[in-house]
Amino acid sequence: MSVSTSVNLDDAIPVIRGFAMDAPRAANSGHQGTAMALAPLAHALFSRVMKYDPQDPEWVDRDRFILSAGHASILQYSMLYLAGFGLELEDLRDFRSWGSSTPGHPEAGHTVGVEVTTGPLGQGFGNAVGMAIAERHLRARFGADAIDHHTWVIASDGDLMEGISHEAGSLAGHLGLGHLTVVFDDNHITIDGPTDLATSEDVGARFAAYGWDVVDLGEIGDDVDAIEAALLASKEVTDKPSLLLLRTHVGTPSPDHTDSPAAHGVAFDDDDITRTKAVMGIPDEPFYAPDDLVEAYRSHAAERGAAARAEWTERTGDLVTDPAWVAAWDQTGLPGWEDALPTWDAGEKLATRQAIQKVLDATVDLVPTLMAGSADLTGSNGTNLEGAGIQTADTPGGRQFHFGIREHAMGAALVGMARHGGVLPMGATFFTFLDYMRPPVRLAAMSRAKCIFVWTHDSIGVGEDGPTHQPVEHLSSLRGMPQLQLIRPADANEVAQAFRIALATDGPTALVLTRQGVPVTTDGSAVETGAGIVVDTDGPADVVLLGTGSEVALCVEAADVLAAEGIAARVVSMPSWDRFAAQEVDVQRSILPDDVPVLSVEAAATFGWSAWADDSIGVDRFGESAPGDEVLDKLGINVDNVVSRAKALIP
Repeated sequence: MSVSTSVNLDDAIPVIRGFAMDAPRAANSGHQGTAMALAPLAHALFSRVMKYDPQDPEWVDRDRFILSAGHASILQYSMLYLAGFGLELEDLRDFRSWGSSTPGHPEAGHTVGVEVTTGPLGQGFGNAVGMAIAERHLRARFGADAIDHHTWVIASDGDLMEGISHEAGSLAGHLGLGHLTVVFDDNHITIDGPTDLATSEDVGARFAAYGWDVVDLGEIGDDVDAIEAALLASKEVTDKPSLLLLRTHVGTPSPDHTDSPAAHGVAFDDDDITRTKAVMGIPDEPFYAPDDLVEAYRSHAAERGAAARAEWTERTGDLVTDPAWVAAWDQTGLPGWEDALPTWDAGEKLATRQAIQKVLDATVDLVPTLMAGSADLTGSNGTNLEGAGIQTADTPGGRQFHFGIREHAMGAALVGMARHGGVLPMGATFFTFLDYMRPPVRLAAMSRAKCIFVWTHDSIGVGEDGPTHQPVEHLSSLRGMPQLQLIRPADANEVAQAFRIALATDGPTALVLTRQGVPVTTDGSAVETGAGIVVDTDGPADVVLLGTGSEVALCVEAADVLAAEGIAARVVSMPSWDRFAAQEVDVQRSILPDDVPVLSVEAAATFGWSAWADDSIGVDRFGESAPGDEVLDKLGINVDNVVSRAKALIP
């Protein structure tokens, strides 16, 4: 289909603004003002600037668009409707309703065309940095004929006030991410009132100091040609990310609510909408969308996208069947990579954080899609990719990341890299610093972003650093997070299997690893089912000792003591609650029989263990500063306590 010459695509701008009023009005919920102000920008991006194919929304060389200001979701939905991504008017009418394709904030994997899940302010900005990293790395690896696209972001004042923007902005500037453009919607308004109530910083100067190319566009919010020129000019800056400061007016062109803080919420009643539509010169009817305009817009997007994708297909040739390319986009290793996984003999002793390093050493060349790094703790976390090169502005093909002390940005970048595809990102820090990066972990789970979080120094066994560095509540808090695969391996063999399973899982995996050395007591098989028998009895068991991580070895010691006293104790390693919960009931009962009492042992809070155990040994308080073995012993994580509590459970 060819675009009708009688249709001016710029006529979509008042239509988009109409949707921005009508959908929140119908839902009695939402944000009109930002979407109205940004309609010309969104139109310029989707009709003139961005490279995408609505007939193949997952085309790997498409430009990525991120609405970091996710509260303005109706803007993105309007564009996906007009550009032909599959949304229809009925979806816009169902805005923010149960089961609709147009939820309150954009959700990746839920609505076609949404790249990342945004809403918590600043997260989309951080994700975009990760996407730009992934694009540049893949371009260096496979060549510009295969990968050469741009990441576009709309960010609000709220995005840039949140602390993550400082971390992520600094990282992006340091790396010189030239294929990243952020448009700052500088509307001078927050929900509480003018922005000067809370901030007076010079945003442009701040980002210039980070190493960004900063352009103040001034009052061109309604000038589509000028916006287009500015966006295209930003693409010419290839050695640093671009920040475009666009002065807009929330709620424009409403005669009642332009520049009003109230326009952030549902401020427009029917009369307000009628008056605004009169100013725009469109009919006063809900969800006005003339057929010829919609048809022309979709035809235009389809033709541009098909042509760009056809050129790409011609350029790439047989690359798409190359095993390395296939493995990259499957986010896994080369065929047979699992055969290189190391194994350990019973009795060998090493920390599980050391084991993950040995796993990476053995597989680094066979999993070339893996990019790994740490928040300034690479050696401590065991996430060094020997010989893989460091990711820098000058060496974009490097796979080793140094995120600096930026846990929050690291987490968001991992999510962005994973959602971009083509790379498998791994990031690490101490487990207690999960608290600095929990928002992106939650969004990784929500959007099923395939990334690996490594958290080491996982318990009071950290020792001398004291309670500030000894996580106690973190395991139980993460176990309550849906769709996050959480694995606390008992030993090195379970670490190797946990890594294998992470690469086979469609979604995020968290590996929680020890600082202290632990003996090898398992064959690693428990990870597959989430729990498995480590030591069994000749006859019926009197008690089950159920442990995770470093406490599995403790349970094995306690079982030996009990056996010497004539008490039969089965030892079970449960590295993953969520994997075990997914097993059939008969599998669960074969490991944890209904008629045998269960004692759980874990050097962390006991919250939640009642689902699996009749009694629990744990740490329901903060720790102490002392050698790790002493802290564990004094807080009851010792053989004598396990033996005593196990005996008390036996009828």
